[in-house]
Amino acid sequence: MAAAYFSKFYKKSKQEKVQALLEAQILTSEDEQFLKETPLLSDGLANSMVENQLTQYALPLGVALNLIVDDKEYAVPMVTEEPSVVAAASSAAKLIAQAGGFETCITKRRMIGQVALKAVPDTTHAQKQLKLHKKDILNKANQAHPSIVKRGGGADDIAIRLIEATEESPEFLVVHVYIDVQEAMGANIVNTMMEAIAPYLELLTEGKVLMSILSNYATECLATATCRVPLNLLKRGDLSGEAVRDRLIEAAQFAYADPYRAVTHNKGIMNGIDAVVLASGNDWRAIEASAHAYAAKSGQYRALSTWKKADNGDLLGSLTLPMPIGFVGGSISIHPTAQFSQRLLGVKNAKELESVIVSIGLAQNFSALKALVTEGIQKGHMGLHAKSLAISAGATDHWIEAVADELKKAPHMNLETAKALLDKAKNNL
Repeated sequence: MAAAYFSKFYKKSKQEKVQALLEAQILTSEDEQFLKETPLLSDGLANSMVENQLTQYALPLGVALNLIVDDKEYAVPMVTEEPSVVAAASSAAKLIAQAGGFETCITKRRMIGQVALKAVPDTTHAQKQLKLHKKDILNKANQAHPSIVKRGGGADDIAIRLIEATEESPEFLVVHVYIDVQEAMGANIVNTMMEAIAPYLELLTEGKVLMSILSNYATECLATATCRVPLNLLKRGDLSGEAVRDRLIEAAQFAYADPYRAVTHNKGIMNGIDAVVLASGNDWRAIEASAHAYAAKSGQYRALSTWKKADNGDLLGSLTLPMPIGFVGGSISIHPTAQFSQRLLGVKNAKELESVIVSIGLAQNFSALKALVTEGIQKGHMGLHAKSLAISAGATDHWIEAVADELKKAPHMNLETAKALLDKAKNNL
């Protein structure tokens, strides 16, 4: 992409933004027509996606620019109602792109299915039986969904966990099945397989199946993003690059040590991740649940990202997350805006999508921490919030920018001030 297309992109009109993306060959003429129509879902499609459908709830889809991941540049669709998210992601991506962008590592994509057994008379014997018949268990699972096996996936391993009884719960014997779900998120695949093997597991263990279901804690489907930021890119106002680096590292250490800070730290990461997951038609609730469980894997809830000093003094960032997303299936295959998002991104498979999503999370985290340890979070937030206040005050069209600009200069940025400024602007016509 030529950077010239995106100069002052945020100041362009919608049509100018679309034109810039067309010239950069990110959008096609068909995409341009799609954006002109900005269609809602048809009533039939909407009704098929949710029970008791009444209407539709619109959220804006923006695009974050300048993201370089594994030497490829992306324009990233983000669905969010928070004004600062897209701006922060783009700003961090642009800065980190000057240092080469993000690098990623994706583990083999496997989802986990669980069959929970209770009232097992002899758990030691049961575990021996399960291990002895591992091949049969996997065969029965794969027979339940032969199409995924034909595509090169399927169940390939098991694990056994004994959860001991406590005052609050009885003993459970849990069988985990690891399943390569290929390009799908795989919930239906996993659930079908788990229900298929449940009777056989009862026979082997002499226990009773409590439930058969996938786990959204996708520890066998991890995505890691890393970046390196030289000191010359970190200088901010009167603060040297060394000072910003050290403050940012200390902020990350604080989030690691303190759960109260870690929750907000991780929420900032998920601001970016959820926005891309939602735009792509994936299950953002599953991603959220899995990420927060992963943050507590040590027994204490901690920061998901790490920031450290390299041997040469550079700032090193890293983020690892479970990433149970899909590239096909579910709403991805039927939602027109999810399909548009795939075209905009230009990703070819689920692993590439994972790489983009985890990199956006690290970019979002970098922007938030840098703001917190330099000018403070409110400066950027309130600047973007000014437009929302202007709209709430009743401003439309060109009045939105005019009122927002005056709000940024006002001693008190609130709705009352916005209304007064709008009245003043109109009276001065």
